[in-house]
Amino acid sequence: MTTNDLCSVEGLTDGPGILVRNPDHRMATNTDNLPIATERPLWLVLAPGIFLAMWSTGYVAAKFGLDYIEPMTFLALRFACVVAIMAVLFVILHPPLPKSRDEWLHLAIVGFLLQAMYFGMCYMAFTSGLSVGTLALILSLQPIIVALIAPRWNGETIGWQCWAGLVLGLTGAVVVIVARSEIAVPSVIGFVFASLALFGITGGSLWEKRFGVAQHPVMSNLVGFSVGLAGIIPFMVAFETMEIVWTWQLIGALVYLIIASSLIAVGLLLAMIRAGEVSKVSALFFLVPPMAAAVAWIVLDEIMPPLAWVGMVIAGLGVFMATAKKQAAA
Repeated sequence: MTTNDLCSVEGLTDGPGILVRNPDHRMATNTDNLPIATERPLWLVLAPGIFLAMWSTGYVAAKFGLDYIEPMTFLALRFACVVAIMAVLFVILHPPLPKSRDEWLHLAIVGFLLQAMYFGMCYMAFTSGLSVGTLALILSLQPIIVALIAPRWNGETIGWQCWAGLVLGLTGAVVVIVARSEIAVPSVIGFVFASLALFGITGGSLWEKRFGVAQHPVMSNLVGFSVGLAGIIPFMVAFETMEIVWTWQLIGALVYLIIASSLIAVGLLLAMIRAGEVSKVSALFFLVPPMAAAVAWIVLDEIMPPLAWVGMVIAGLGVFMATAKKQAAA
């Protein structure tokens, strides 16, 4: 398998929590010594759709909960619940521990970048008054930045088809965001928080691709969310009153975000990055604004202008181009 095949899979997977590495990344061969494609497991085929559904609907769930709790307090409560659940499962299941100090360190770094930097700084950007549309525009640069860095970082080759898809995806995402949101010039502090969030999701994705080794999901979640919780507590204490109004809406949103966003979506994101190209996986984020907008239109009765539907189609076409497999020559 050549590096020009943008859709190559760099290992064989048994599931989101376990990755069986293929050290030399070669295709299987038949009796005529001709390469044949290895079939991807079902979970990996379904993972992009499940990830997008869980990640996109998380924005709507958060909107339900934030009427009754401050942003960083909400995030800290969510992380603390995940840590508590994982601690109980750790005692019951006795999962294998990381085998070296480096593996512990890599888990902690990815946890800090994704949980504390990305989620934490997104919430801090909201607290500083940054509009949702402006934040979404800044974060929509993530797949482009990943595609620029990935060739030098981990040797990926980004072909013209992928670049065309990334440009289309970015265009579609921007169309949806601008059509639905009020875009304002951010304050300096709001821009700083948004930039840190962009650094978190970009850095976490690239770090996981280069250094990540599949761990038991209980172990990886326990370490990642513990580090994330430690990273956001200072901001919660410094900027919020930590008052909570307990309602069924808050509890429902919290439960959904713990299961759908924190456990399923984050787990699938890291598993897809380990199993394929980080540039391909990052392209999926172009579909998050359109899908979140569609869910908000259905669930919250938010306005979905005609131009936003056009942007959704453009973003979908771009992601298809960026992630589609090249057809081998006959």
